[in-house]
Amino acid sequence: MDLLIPDKLHDESRQGEALVLEQVNDKNNGRKLYIESYGCAMNFSDSEIVASILSEQGFETTSDYTAADVIFINTCSIRENAEQRVRNRLKEFTISKVKNPGLVIGVLGCMAERLKSKFLEEEKLVDVVVGPDAYRDLPNLIEQVDGGQRAVNVLLSREETYADISPVRLNSNGINAFVSIMRGCDNMCSFCVVPFTRGRERSRDPQSIVKECTDLFKQGYREVILLGQNVDSYKWKSESPKVRKSESPEAGSYTIEDQKVSPTGGDLEGAESQKLEVGSRKSEDEVQKQQIKVSPTVGDLEGAGIVVNFANLLEMVALINPDLRVRFSTSHPKDITDEVLYTIKKHDNICNYIHLPVQSGNSRVLELMNRTYDREWYMGRINAIRRIIPECAVSTDVITGFCSETEDEHQDTLSMMDYVHYDFAYMFMYSERPGTLAAKRYTDDIPDAVKRSRLKEIVAKQQEHSYRRLQLLVGTTQKVLIEGFSKKSDKDYCGRSDQNAMVVFPVAENYKPGQYVNILIDRSTTATLIGRVIS
Repeated sequence: MDLLIPDKLHDESRQGEALVLEQVNDKNNGRKLYIESYGCAMNFSDSEIVASILSEQGFETTSDYTAADVIFINTCSIRENAEQRVRNRLKEFTISKVKNPGLVIGVLGCMAERLKSKFLEEEKLVDVVVGPDAYRDLPNLIEQVDGGQRAVNVLLSREETYADISPVRLNSNGINAFVSIMRGCDNMCSFCVVPFTRGRERSRDPQSIVKECTDLFKQGYREVILLGQNVDSYKWKSESPKVRKSESPEAGSYTIEDQKVSPTGGDLEGAESQKLEVGSRKSEDEVQKQQIKVSPTVGDLEGAGIVVNFANLLEMVALINPDLRVRFSTSHPKDITDEVLYTIKKHDNICNYIHLPVQSGNSRVLELMNRTYDREWYMGRINAIRRIIPECAVSTDVITGFCSETEDEHQDTLSMMDYVHYDFAYMFMYSERPGTLAAKRYTDDIPDAVKRSRLKEIVAKQQEHSYRRLQLLVGTTQKVLIEGFSKKSDKDYCGRSDQNAMVVFPVAENYKPGQYVNILIDRSTTATLIGRVIS
């Protein structure tokens, strides 16, 4: 079966990918950096930030680790096999270290944050351990290692968003780009290590996000994917704003001027004045009301300044240009609001696709997972999506074999899949992670054989549903953004539909990557739509 997940945030084809950028001759310090990434899209985005920081220090990147002076692995801790993959990869660098004793080897990201200085004890090859909030310190840490000391910085921050750093777009097709809108997570799901490895939740200021997306569009990018562990909880608050009509030619736009802003909603003394668009076609009264009544997930903030929630941010990015497609991930069932859904419906360039992890279809298991919603709540959110955006595609995450899960509870997950008919899903057996609430409170008591059997059932059902969902699109016309040649043939182009389905169609001389085309869908496989250009 060719069940290939489109636009996977955890893309197996990219695991261990080495990142390379053009050399900046006037800054070259003669040292070469090799950096490879594992895990989710956030890690690959972070590697672009690291590359940007070190390129400013004169480092040149290389795709050959044997030619490198500094080797970094950006790591994932979400599952045990992800960490084992990193340890196995480190062993492969041993020969290079023997040949070049001055070689600096570092571990970045979530695994570094989880193990901290213990990593230096367990992996004698490693010189540097750096957490996700400490990348600005990399030049100093490398200097420490050059001086003969091993170095660690795993301090988590309540403020760091890297908003002022323009990520170097590495190994990019020049069409799609990830844009991080927030960092960290406050949800404390019992199975998840992310709150411990990426810290507390904090949001980037919207002005920096809009600027980054605008710059990408000017560079020729035509799709941005807004990233966050839980994008629906995005919240940026300004204190004591002045609301006035914008000088922008767009009628009805308003500008916020503010002296004190913070990614967590507090004050930053002496911060520079901020200006940002808060939407279009809103009256001044409506903007003033927004100062008091904000997102349904935030509530009332008496006397507070402007609050930009995720729905507001989506609209701000969508308004950059109608030819800029906007996607986002990941949503949380407890936070996704009707306001977000209506914003998606309102703007044609916000894709009709939502990734809404369910994890389990059983309320008792969801409570053990500390997901803060139950089966009925989740189904209610699905009903809202189907009501407001009937054509919306929905994908999900499923964990099978969680602690004490019974066969009947497993069947609840299967019945949830039958209720929703997900377009695609990321499906895993439960893997206990040290330090999580589940590891401390519950026994991982489901035998591996049972986990595998249940996972097999879930995968089989999802294959059936994925195929059925794609079959519904046969005979329809889909607007597709051309991303490049098909993996199987240079005689075919591939791109994604609005619902995030992969579409393959014959190359035509009149069209090229980065352009939109209308494709009449002739047929489908279990993962791909196949069609032809009609205009």
